[in-house]
Amino acid sequence: MLSELINVSLRNRFLVLALVGLMAVGGVYSALHIPVDAVPDMTNTQVLVLTEAPGLSPLEVEQYVTNRVETVMGGLPRLIEMRSVSKFGISSVTLVFEEGTDLYRARQLVTERIAQAAGQLLPGHGPPELGPLATALGEILQFEVRSAGASGRPVRDAMELRSILEWQIAPQLKQVPGVTEINVIGGYYKSYEVQLDPNRMAAQRVSLDDVLAALAENNANTGGGYIVHEHEQRFIRGEAMLRGPEDIERIVLRSNPGDLPVLVRDVAQVVIAPLTRQGAATRDGRGEIVTGMVMMLLGENSRTTVHRVKERLAEIQATLPPDVRLEILYDRAEFISRTLHTVIHNLVEGGLLVILVILGNLRAGLVVALASPLSMLFATNVMRVTGITASLMSLGAIDFGLIVDSSVIMIENCMRRIAHNLDGRPHGDVVRDAAIEVRKPTMFGELIIAVVYLPILTLQGTEGKLFRPMALTVLFALAGSLVLSLTLMPVLAYTALPRRLEEKEVWLIRLLKWLYRPVVARVLAWPRLTALAGLAVFVATIPLALHLGAEFMPRLDEGDILIECNRLPSATLEGSLPLSTQIEKLLLTFPEVRTVFCKTGRPEIANDIMGVQQTDVWVMLKPVAQWPRRKSRDELIEEMSQVLTREVPGAVFAFTQPIEMRVDELVAGVKADVAVLLYGDDLEVLARKGKEIEGVLASIPGAADVKADYQANVQTLTIKARREQLARYGIAARHLLDTVAAVGGYPVGHIYEGRARYPILVRFPPSWREDARRLEQLPVHVHDEHLVPLGELADILLQETPPSIDHEAGQRRTFVQCNVRGRDVGSF
Repeated sequence: MLSELINVSLRNRFLVLALVGLMAVGGVYSALHIPVDAVPDMTNTQVLVLTEAPGLSPLEVEQYVTNRVETVMGGLPRLIEMRSVSKFGISSVTLVFEEGTDLYRARQLVTERIAQAAGQLLPGHGPPELGPLATALGEILQFEVRSAGASGRPVRDAMELRSILEWQIAPQLKQVPGVTEINVIGGYYKSYEVQLDPNRMAAQRVSLDDVLAALAENNANTGGGYIVHEHEQRFIRGEAMLRGPEDIERIVLRSNPGDLPVLVRDVAQVVIAPLTRQGAATRDGRGEIVTGMVMMLLGENSRTTVHRVKERLAEIQATLPPDVRLEILYDRAEFISRTLHTVIHNLVEGGLLVILVILGNLRAGLVVALASPLSMLFATNVMRVTGITASLMSLGAIDFGLIVDSSVIMIENCMRRIAHNLDGRPHGDVVRDAAIEVRKPTMFGELIIAVVYLPILTLQGTEGKLFRPMALTVLFALAGSLVLSLTLMPVLAYTALPRRLEEKEVWLIRLLKWLYRPVVARVLAWPRLTALAGLAVFVATIPLALHLGAEFMPRLDEGDILIECNRLPSATLEGSLPLSTQIEKLLLTFPEVRTVFCKTGRPEIANDIMGVQQTDVWVMLKPVAQWPRRKSRDELIEEMSQVLTREVPGAVFAFTQPIEMRVDELVAGVKADVAVLLYGDDLEVLARKGKEIEGVLASIPGAADVKADYQANVQTLTIKARREQLARYGIAARHLLDTVAAVGGYPVGHIYEGRARYPILVRFPPSWREDARRLEQLPVHVHDEHLVPLGELADILLQETPPSIDHEAGQRRTFVQCNVRGRDVGSF
């Protein structure tokens, strides 16, 4: 069969060359369109369910939201894992399905259960919503919206920049193919705030219910059908939408006969104020910034998607005001470019070695060197058909020496036969006989190499997603190499090699043979001694092999550093901004650093649930060639760690990389190399045991950035209704709860400004919110012509609650995390 394949190829040389040319053209097309990323996307089939629960503590979020969502979602087909996080005001439930489950079907199954879960939640909570249709590695690009005038000073404030990003830039970026969401963090979301004055409310005998009802009843449009006028249709509309603060201030709250009407402006001040936020961003020590993160749709090509996004950003830039600039902060394409550069570098080096060293004949070397790129193009065709993503792990695993091995054997044997053709046989017959002579060794050599990779194909789960693409890519390249060695190489040997050759070897091969021949002679003379020596060497290497260590995946240098900064859970968002600015200034003193930006807390689309005490510090490094002194990555991290630990008290730092952090989080929901998970019902016991485990981990050599998740409780003001007092005044608890909600901001509608939509909030002013004693005086309800204050209807208690509560499989859990530096993870 193999002999016939070689004969057919030599008889149809033009057809072989044409087919290989078509394959190469298709391979180039596939290489340009195949999904390329830095590492394989190991995201399991998971669906994120997010539920907003404004004002609820983590314990209440767990009790009233998370438990109900988990109960409803239990029993979904092919569901294998369920974990959740309950934080202040938000619940996040992650549902993991079996491998091979269609993600769209999984999301549909979850959507069907969401309606049932929403019906079990308490009033006032947002409905459960699905997270974005993206993978854990979907964060492909981040950019800053910046304002700078002629003098370099900002022209627009953070609220205006946020509005530009939210309503002008983000909608256009969402239209880019491959983009599923724009995650916005930083700046202030504009809102119209009705700041009630409790003193004026008491003087006018106006309750909170009066204000809420009046605002809801005075902000709407309606349709009245149409009338026919002189055979023309005229539509009828009723318009009463609010347009700005002046409209709100003129709303009538009460109108008594013979008395002046009471308006909103009589009891409140209407201002444009920022919406309460749970996240902020800063950069390069110059204060707050507004950033957008582009989230890639599941299964898209990150390389081409980043390219499209940057093209669209350039188009958007031309439409923005002159003082507004878009600056890219993080670009996944840079890492991908380095990945491709590494592969191309290996390909060129392999070809040069073949030409200059292996054969010693320029023409034959060029023929064999073609095997490397052609085998790669063959592999890219198959990868595109099978949907395998190219990455540094898959492309970088290809050994070009193995790929050209069969072609080297084929061409070298042809050269030997041509050189020994002293009786003048036809050139085609010589090449055919030479190719047939080594057909079996060529095939079996490739098959033996391929068999080594077959066990990798049996891996499942996360490890399968990591290593299977690598094994398949190598197998595809080996298959291409085998086919080319049996078809193209005999054809090229016939057409490219001269009819007369002198068999000669390069000086390096002659030197190696001169050293090798006496060794082989002695080894063959003493076979038993040789076998014993080989066995002794094998036995001696066993202890070394046992202490080599182990890593789940090779630690790739992404070119940037991500530092996780954690403070006490009671820390505030306002207090984090000076801290992040200080961190940025310290890191900018390192000459290796290009720019630094910090993201604190969580954005509105909370695919990453972070508290305001947590800050991600993105350190963008210069190319290594621009560093003033060569140093390893670990050395740079150690220097940064010492500076930050010394200069920033009260904060704990953990060093990782953007993609590496996401990969670690995929395994168990923890952003670290090693995580110890602890399960139990008693939060105090979990906290105590977590601190004990933290001490044990810290004592192990190689431990770095050790931190227990549970650090301290958060103080919470609990306003607890007194049922007897509510009954005495005949007041429903809803009135009391509405007053509590108005402390943070009670939404009553929206104001539309073109495409933009901004909420209207009823809220008590800061002077009344920040003092617990003044909270007692907030008016709740009008009773017998006098206002009943909150202090008469409820007790205000200072309690301690946990900052967050994690679940896995319906059980509470905590974790202790640490990174490993200076040794491998396996031995650690």
